[in-house]
Amino acid sequence: MASSVAFSHDFAFDPAYGYDAPEALLGIPAPAAPDGFDAFWQDRCARARTVDTRPVLGPVEEERDGVRIHGVTYTSVGGVRLGGWLALPAEGPVRYGFVVGHGYGGRQEPGRDLPAPLPGAAVILPCVRGMGERGRVDSIPDLAAEHVLHGIGSRDTYVIGDCAADLWCAASALTALVPELAEAGLPGGPRLGYLGESFGGGLGALALPWDDRFGAAQLTVPTFGNHPLRLTLPCAGSGEAVRAHHREHPEVTDVLGYFDAATAATRLTLPTLVAAALFDPSVPPPGQFAVHNALAGERELQVLTAGHFAYRGMVAEAAELDANRTRFFGERLRAV
Repeated sequence: MASSVAFSHDFAFDPAYGYDAPEALLGIPAPAAPDGFDAFWQDRCARARTVDTRPVLGPVEEERDGVRIHGVTYTSVGGVRLGGWLALPAEGPVRYGFVVGHGYGGRQEPGRDLPAPLPGAAVILPCVRGMGERGRVDSIPDLAAEHVLHGIGSRDTYVIGDCAADLWCAASALTALVPELAEAGLPGGPRLGYLGESFGGGLGALALPWDDRFGAAQLTVPTFGNHPLRLTLPCAGSGEAVRAHHREHPEVTDVLGYFDAATAATRLTLPTLVAAALFDPSVPPPGQFAVHNALAGERELQVLTAGHFAYRGMVAEAAELDANRTRFFGERLRAV
């Protein structure tokens, strides 16, 4: 395990939040689920699974690392048309499928999320609504501090719920475009892998418990964990906008209860690898660890020295996480 490091920084708060060792963070619990939590998410997932995603595969935009990267568009809930990328093996058959979520701020290119953890993988990298040029929706702000508040007055209108649905619909688009994955989730069929970092990690925790097409997940520095605690912790990320809104509208606590990644993790039985940081100015580590601690199924933890912050040794830690990811998914996903 990595150890806590006292970094020199200019933040007006302590990005380690007083926790000086992983052991202290491993005791942070998840909030209890509000009434109707399971039914709320089960219904949202069921409705998203009925969407005709009508995916369209664009021409090859890039070829590298053994994959051909295409643009892709698909339809999500509410008839919203979204875009992203689909990477397919340059040679040989598809053997695995992955959905990859992005951080807050969106995705402007596939980036280092490719190649996939396992060779022969088809990988969809969706841009959820409001995030990035390919996820742009006129009515939804694209700045994280504004996006995270969009529709927050009600659990039925909060944009985070629709972003989770965008991931479910991305999985539907992937299985529609790649026949080898069409039976994902059926008895004897393949299971998809999920990768998500920061915003994408929190969305994954919210979305995955309800979708049987997935077989394993990695959540890196996941956000949205333990909102009651997060509301007490200053940060430099989107959580600060939520804290400011909460000061003026304390009733928003009731809505946030339905979008707590740690609460959702108590329902997440998939094998899950969590990479959680000891020092993180954007996503408070107590919330990250709350997601890990709450997981209901098999779990692995890699402790990172820091998240959302450049530090000496980060390249080596990232390489270690990449190796762990490959091993983790290789042991838990069956090839087509």
